[in-house]
Amino acid sequence: MADKLSFSLFTKPWPGKSIDQLGQMTHWLGFDGIELPVRPGFPVNPDNVAIELPKAIATLKTHNVVIFSVAGTPDEATIAACGASGVPTLRVMAPIGNDGYVATEHRMRREFDALLPLLGRHRVRLGVQNHCGRYVCNAAGLRSLLTGYDPASIGAVWDAAHNALQGEEPELALEIVWPHLCMVNLKNAIWRRKNAPSTPIPEWSAYWTQGRDGLASWERVARELRRRQFHGVVCLTAEYTDEAQVDRFIAAD
Repeated sequence: MADKLSFSLFTKPWPGKSIDQLGQMTHWLGFDGIELPVRPGFPVNPDNVAIELPKAIATLKTHNVVIFSVAGTPDEATIAACGASGVPTLRVMAPIGNDGYVATEHRMRREFDALLPLLGRHRVRLGVQNHCGRYVCNAAGLRSLLTGYDPASIGAVWDAAHNALQGEEPELALEIVWPHLCMVNLKNAIWRRKNAPSTPIPEWSAYWTQGRDGLASWERVARELRRRQFHGVVCLTAEYTDEAQVDRFIAAD
């Protein structure tokens, strides 16, 4: 972990903004830096990452904003670009394949093993995030997946909202994932029924809302992080179902 607490903003909700505009907005909102999506349709994408990532870092620096992490694919081009640019963390998730949960865990650990030399050569950490649904979804799952790996190489990005949707208490979740923790994600959600109450089989979906309104208690998360003296990056991911309100909601959060 770093030697101080830093706040990051995931800029996925603003694909149309230039890097300069993202820098201005991030600084105005009071964040120290960002998580930058390196994905198709964004200013920095897999096809131009080697050229555009260093340019993005230089532009953001003029606004006193850094890139704490990249959300992208753990391929050689992206890892090399992160390493050359000094971006410490590449965030990924762990989707469960058709071969099932246990087989996926074994397969992903083989993939992690194969990535270790590349990560080490470029001094980049892989941050694996829990995600509700058909993913490794909670702290217990992350611990099982990541046990044995040096968190400086492959660590956990613990997401409080996805964790709450899957039912772990935040204090217990942080205890479980603590040896592997490299970053904390804050957003919030509730389960909302998709079909009518009279329907025999209920269907539910996550409704992404403001920090104060969801299942994840940001107050309890903050209290536990302070108790454990967490020094690292807390990323607000700015995910809201009401996308028209994203600017207002993230400012409030």
